[in-house]
Amino acid sequence: MENTNQTTTPIDAPKSKFKKRLFICLAILAIVLFAYFKICGMSYSNGTRTGVVIKVSQKGYVFKTYEGELNLGGFSDGDGTVMPTKVWNFSIQKNDTTIYNLITATQGKHVRLHYKEVIKNFFWQSETPYIVERIEIVL
Repeated sequence: MENTNQTTTPIDAPKSKFKKRLFICLAILAIVLFAYFKICGMSYSNGTRTGVVIKVSQKGYVFKTYEGELNLGGFSDGDGTVMPTKVWNFSIQKNDTTIYNLITATQGKHVRLHYKEVIKNFFWQSETPYIVERIEIVL
């Protein structure tokens, strides 16, 4: 009987070491993934852009996102010269339909978009790192 107890103890010891190592590895992986998602979702910068919204659409095959374009320039100075067109691409968060509706209603008008730039955006969030938070009509 003593021999059977001695043989089961060494066999159980490697299993418990494996479980302990697996748990530690999974805990470290969970902490790293949590930190990665938190850091990437942080705001890198905030700002405004003023121009005319020329395009707003919903894109994506599986994960639909709202994407748009703001024309920052390209108007005549009045003396016959034309500034080159500069287009700024932006995104709207999917659950923020009020901003999407405001932007589509003010398309073609001079607007100021307040945005935040995130460090890293994921494919289900948006195509661009610039996420619009507010909109104002410029008179």
